[in-house]
Amino acid sequence: MTDLIVRKMRFAFASYPVPFLWNEANPAFSGMANAVSFLAIGFEKMIGRMITEAMPLIKDPAIAEEADAFVRQEGQHSMAHRQHAKGLIKSYPQLQHTYDKVIAAFDDLTANTPLKYRLAYTADLEATFTPVFKLMLDHDDTLFAAGDDRVASLFLWHFVEEVEHRSSALLIYDEVVDDPWYRMRVAPSIFKHVWAVIQMACDDFNSYIPVEDRKVDAISTFGMQRRKKAVLQKLPFLKVSDDGPFGNAFGHLPIRDQLAAVVGVVRSQIPGHDPAHEKLPALAQVWFDRYDAGYDVTRWYTADANDKVEWKQAADV
Repeated sequence: MTDLIVRKMRFAFASYPVPFLWNEANPAFSGMANAVSFLAIGFEKMIGRMITEAMPLIKDPAIAEEADAFVRQEGQHSMAHRQHAKGLIKSYPQLQHTYDKVIAAFDDLTANTPLKYRLAYTADLEATFTPVFKLMLDHDDTLFAAGDDRVASLFLWHFVEEVEHRSSALLIYDEVVDDPWYRMRVAPSIFKHVWAVIQMACDDFNSYIPVEDRKVDAISTFGMQRRKKAVLQKLPFLKVSDDGPFGNAFGHLPIRDQLAAVVGVVRSQIPGHDPAHEKLPALAQVWFDRYDAGYDVTRWYTADANDKVEWKQAADV
């Protein structure tokens, strides 16, 4: 029997305008998270179709149950991110083009790649989430707490559920494909596609969002491209656009923690790696405990300001 719980969350994105710069203290992280929101919609739509196609090939009833809960969790994530994107599009209508392009990028994968590739895509990308999201959740005080509580709470919920179902995509892949070396061989093309979609969204942000609203060049998400663009901008004959100053979403975080995330991502792609053994963010368990206790997790930082226990203190108990 699967341990996954399908939680239906609704955030108040229609109640008042959704800011692009939802964490004013960290504009680079705000832009990156917005790009991830668009990516999530297309990716999770692909997952829904993929699991429908894979289900007849899953013989183990336990894996079938896991796959059903996994895809239903992802469906809830997609629905919530659609509401976030809809709020951004209401403020910046041209972002509808971004939305459509992201959906098309994943629809193309569904139409033109074999099932085993999409299963590998999902398993490879999902395997990176626990070390990456641990970095973010371990530093929620600067990355999330200072921002719009709707957006922050959306990402906290999504990220802790990705930690919860960290092994699901690999279990499904192994049941249907059972070829760890294929998954590793196609990983470069998978991550090339992921980054291409995110970069496309960031390029659109530069085109459609005034610099006074985003504060930094949206390409700040990409360290290498950021540095390359900064160098090229010094060559006037190339006429490289100036889309604002560059930022670093994670520059203030301890180098040790950043390196641990990088090592975790690399390790996640090695055949034989089991995400179940990953070191988990303490905030994830606190989130699950609060949810079980009836806390309003859709307003994580503001639901009960008078009776709020800091997660780091709670994690030490």
